[in-house]
Parts: sequence; structure tokens; C-alpha cells
Amino acid sequence: MALTLAMLTGTVVPGLPVQVASAAPDTSVSNKQNFSTDVIYQIFTDRFADGNPANNPTGSAFSPGCTNLRLYCGGDWKGITDKINAGYFTNMGVTALWISQPVENIYSVINYSGVNNTSYHGYWARDFKKTNPYYGTFADLQTLINAAHAKGIKIVIDFAPNHTSPALETDSSFAENGRLYDNGTLLGGYTNDTNGYFHHNGGTDFSSLEDGIYRNLYDLADLNHNVSRIDTYFKEAIKVWLDLGIDGIRVDAVKHMPMGWQKNWMSYIYGYKPVFTFGEWFLGTNENDPSNVYFANESGMSLLDFRFAQKVRQVLRDNTDTMYGLDSMISSTASDYAQVADQVTFIDNHDMERFKSGSVSNRRVEQALALLLTSRGVPAIYYGTEQYMSGGTDPDNRAMMSSFSETTTAFNVIKKLAPLRKSNPAIAYGSTQQRWINNDVYIYERKFGNSVAVVAINRNLSSSASISGLVTSFPAGTYTDQLGGLLGGGSITASSTGAVSTFTLGAGAVAVWQYTPAQTTPVIGHVGPVMGKAGNTVTIDGRGFGSTKGTVYFGTTAVTGSGIVSWEDTQIKVVVPSVAAGKYSVKVRTSGSVDSNSYNGFNVLTGNQVSVRFIVQNATTVSGENVYLVGNVAELGNWDPASAIGPMFNRVIRTYPTWYFDVSVPAGTALEFKFIKKNGSVVTWEGGSNHTYTTPVSGTGTITVNWQ
Repeated sequence: MALTLAMLTGTVVPGLPVQVASAAPDTSVSNKQNFSTDVIYQIFTDRFADGNPANNPTGSAFSPGCTNLRLYCGGDWKGITDKINAGYFTNMGVTALWISQPVENIYSVINYSGVNNTSYHGYWARDFKKTNPYYGTFADLQTLINAAHAKGIKIVIDFAPNHTSPALETDSSFAENGRLYDNGTLLGGYTNDTNGYFHHNGGTDFSSLEDGIYRNLYDLADLNHNVSRIDTYFKEAIKVWLDLGIDGIRVDAVKHMPMGWQKNWMSYIYGYKPVFTFGEWFLGTNENDPSNVYFANESGMSLLDFRFAQKVRQVLRDNTDTMYGLDSMISSTASDYAQVADQVTFIDNHDMERFKSGSVSNRRVEQALALLLTSRGVPAIYYGTEQYMSGGTDPDNRAMMSSFSETTTAFNVIKKLAPLRKSNPAIAYGSTQQRWINNDVYIYERKFGNSVAVVAINRNLSSSASISGLVTSFPAGTYTDQLGGLLGGGSITASSTGAVSTFTLGAGAVAVWQYTPAQTTPVIGHVGPVMGKAGNTVTIDGRGFGSTKGTVYFGTTAVTGSGIVSWEDTQIKVVVPSVAAGKYSVKVRTSGSVDSNSYNGFNVLTGNQVSVRFIVQNATTVSGENVYLVGNVAELGNWDPASAIGPMFNRVIRTYPTWYFDVSVPAGTALEFKFIKKNGSVVTWEGGSNHTYTTPVSGTGTITVNWQ
């Protein structure tokens, strides 16, 4: 996201004509639900390549030569398309591009403390159904998507439904007053917001999750998702981009929107055109937020893995932790995240200093890339890392792409390791086990079925390490470094017990060894999306399923016949059966009656979802107590206090002793519910009869009751 800290004056540049997006056939040849085998490359569109100078802004919004990093610099979709067609990404091994939010942004040049700022980053939206003309037209974006798909490259768009643009409620002439447009038609602005499209609770102090959701991020006009028109608008808006054939969505600032609204929005996406979706929930160094874990496991979308990024930076960039800390993070995240392989890993991005800044050496960048590309999760590389671009905080981390050289060592590390994510399922889907460790050396094994990969990293740039006593899952044999010695690695020899003969890991060396035999028994590596309702199509990826249709189980319910959309040895598409809502394990039984492992945690929804705000008044509590919601559907915990929704909020929209929470619940459904108080293991139920409420068929709802 783009953060702004002060507000002074703004100058409006006239807008452009209304744009209309036309639906296009989905030309993608790739699996839109599974990115485990992919390598994502994050592009700041304005900072990559200027393919069409004619669409650059004029006047004070533009910086020729990109000397002012707070202004537009000219990068556009034509520039990205040119690099796709030139083979830059294919040659590097990149199989997915994450581009800046494509929607129309404000045209104002905003002066903050004497410095002009523009919406070059794409996070100051004004119309989520039109394109940013400085990036290009719908036709330009369609050309980019088609060119990418022709090369087997997926396209991920950034999307920021949390807010529009900077606004000052007391000055409607500031910038564009946060105005929101619907394909050119004004819906409303931040001042005189009679429809309640925005929150008007001041700026967040980040003191609590609630404060961050229902107050503005700095001066950005915060949208109120508990309004039916806003809910409908964002379902319509995302459809515009899904219809162009995009393969994924990165959702900005998910920590700052109600999870209940986001879950209902994801249910819509998965029921329309399911694509891999991951959100941004910022975590600081050594921060582990239970709400972050809950969101990743329950919202229906994955997250950018800040715990991974921050720890890798501590160990390989800042030298503030050792390899033991890295190993601990790998273990704890594997335990916390239900689908750890779906979390998007990275080493830097547009909101933090580049990995290479200050005195960080090129070798440390190369080591971090090797770790990123061989670890669990979906790796995302920030543009220019392969060219050793450096830079501090915003905007210095957002410079124009410095070079398109294909000869740097970093480029070739990516080139050699990225293809392993497709060829060796251990790297895409495997478990991770530490095999040898000291403060400077980390050797870890990835394993999936019979496939194995072992990675060794010596972060000490001046001393080699003698590695003895290493035991792996390799069968007897000699294994060559998949990097070809690029980072100083060599071959190793394993005995029939997997024991590796003593070898030297050079100073700063990285080596990757692997074994990929045929998989003859079924193993599930990925199920996606991991949430949906009966009738949705879900994709199962793995190995050893065979070529003849077998059976897929959701719990004990078998899916056969027409319920199996397609069946291949490495992928199955299956229709979610009509089962009671709740969490299920998914299992594959081959035509030869051989069972796979169970993939746990598939969330079957009761049906179409809507977001409803539940409010309970006069619920007084004692110290340590919180109020929760529980009811008669799976989305409300099926009357199980352990699965109740909450803790509820009581400080911003409503204040104590009134509590509120936005929840994704089945549409057009008669609910029965009650509120409970929890204090540790002690649960107190309210008295009286169950509360009742019939949810709306579409849009959003609100129900207010008194504690009984």
C-alpha cells in the first residue's frame, strides 16, 4: 500500500472518458487455483518499462528520467508486454507476474510538506471499473494477459478495496475528496457522505485490530463494507478483471477490513471464477499475531508471509538472528498455517527497504533467493532483485528498473532453481525438515512422496564448514548441485541409509540436490480453493493419481462419475458434493483402490454468503471476559463455543457495553444464534430463547439485539 503522513493542498488534473471493459475468453493454460509450482515476479507497473510514451501524464505529475520517485515515471502495460514477448521472464524462469492495481486512480498532484506526490503506485483509486490510463487501456491489458498466457505465465493483479484516495473531511477541495466512481458515474465523496459509503472515525493509531479496521489508514478515505452498495460494487468490480482472464489477486491491507466481509467476497469469487488470492497483513520483526493466523486459516484467502520475510532478513541481511531462528520460524509457521504451502513468501517488497541496501553483499541476495525458491510457500520476487537493485524506504525502494541483463548471478540463480518447483513436487508441496544446523549453516530437506530435495546454505562469507553426520532421505548415489556450482556448491554422495559422506560447504556457498523418481501411489499436494459451497469446482494437485477416474472423498462422502470433472495423473478437478457445511478432509482413491493421504481443512460453506453485522447491547463483562457469537450454522460455529465468532469489538462503531462484529453467513437463511461470554475456559451463555434473523439474499445486513 502507499502511505501518506500529512495533508496540504492538491491540484486536480481533468479525468478521461469512461472506459468499458469487454469480457474476453479465458485463454490461460495454467492452474488458477494452485501457485505452489510457480515463481511470482512483483512489478511496480510505473517503474518497469515505458512501452508507450504517448500515455504518460503531462505537467507536474510526470518525472522525465524518473528523477522524482514520487511522480509518474512512465512504466506501462505495453512495456511489460514487450518484456514478456522478448522472453525476459521466461528466460529467468518466472511463471507469474504480479502487477500494480490496474484501476483508475486520482489525477491530483498532492503536496505533502512541500513535496508533490502522485498515484503512480496505483493505491489511490477513484474508479475500480476503469483502467489507469497511464498504464494503458483495457485493450492494452488484454494484450498483456494474452501475451503472458501464450508463454505459460500467469497474471496477478493488485487490488485495494479498503479505501479510495487521500481525503480531508473538513476540506472537500483537498485532492479529489476520496470520491468513488462507478464506471464514470459518481457514487459519492468523503465530505457530505449521506449514503455512509465511508467510515468517519478519524485515523487509526494501530492500537488494536478493531481500530485499524474501522478508522482511516492515515488520510486514505476508508470504505464502509457494511453498506450493500459498497459490497455489490466490489463484487461487480472484481468481475470486470476476472472476465479479462487474470489468474490471481493480491488484496491490499486485509488487516484493515472486516474478515467477515472479505470471506463473503471470496465466496463470490470462488463461485464465479476461482483464482488464487492472497492478502497483505503486515507483521513486524518477530511479530506473531494470532489474528493473522486465524485470517489465513479461515478467510478463504492466503497471506503474504511476513514472518518468513522478516526472519530471512534478520538472518541473511541484518545478522540479528542465527540459522536456529530461521529453522524455528519454518517449524512454527508450518504448525500455525493450515495451508502453509499457499502462503506467499518474499524477501522484500515495495513497503520495506530492498533486501540489498546499505552494505548487503550480492552473495547475501543470492543466498536469500536460493532459500526463497526452495522453501515451502509461493515465492514472490520484487522487480529488480535479479539486477541487485538497492534502496531504502519508500520511495527509494521503488526506483525505475535499472537493467534487463540476463547475465547476473542472481538472474541465473532464479533461472536454475525456478523450474525445480514444477519438476520436483518436494519443492512445491513437500514437508520441511532440518537436517544439519549451526549458527551459520542450515541444511534442510523437502520431501513429498518419494521425491526429495536437500538445500545447504552457509551464510558465513569468510569461513567454510565441514559437514559430517548429515542424514537424508536420498537413496544411495551421488547427487550433483542443481545450481551447477554457481554459488560454490558441489556434489554429495549418500549411502543406502541416506547418510552423506563428509564434505566441505564453502564460505558463502549454497547447494541444492534433488531426487525425483516416478510416483506410483497417490499423494495430494494441494487442494484449491480451500473454501467453497456445494457445486463449486475444486482442483486437486499431486502425483500418482493414475489416468483412470477413481473416487474423491470429502470426509466419508464419495464423489464419482459426473462429479469428477477431469482426472489426470497429477491433477483432478472435482465438484464439491452436497454435504453439511463444515471442515472436511479430502482424499483420493485411485481406480486401483489405493488411497492417498488426507488433505485437511477444506471449508464447505452452507451456501452463497452475505456479510451481516451482529450487534448485542448491554453485554457487561468483568476483567478477562469477552463476548462471542455462536449459532445454528457452520459459519456461526454450529453451537460449539470453541468455534464461536469473536472476540467481538466494542470501541469504534459501537462502544461498551455494546459489542459488534461483521460475519460472513449464508444468504437468505433463517439463523438462530446467541451470544456467550468467555473468560479463559469459562463460558457463560446468555439466557432466554435463541435470537432469530433471516439474512438478506444479497448485499449486507445488520441485526441488533439485547443481551438476555
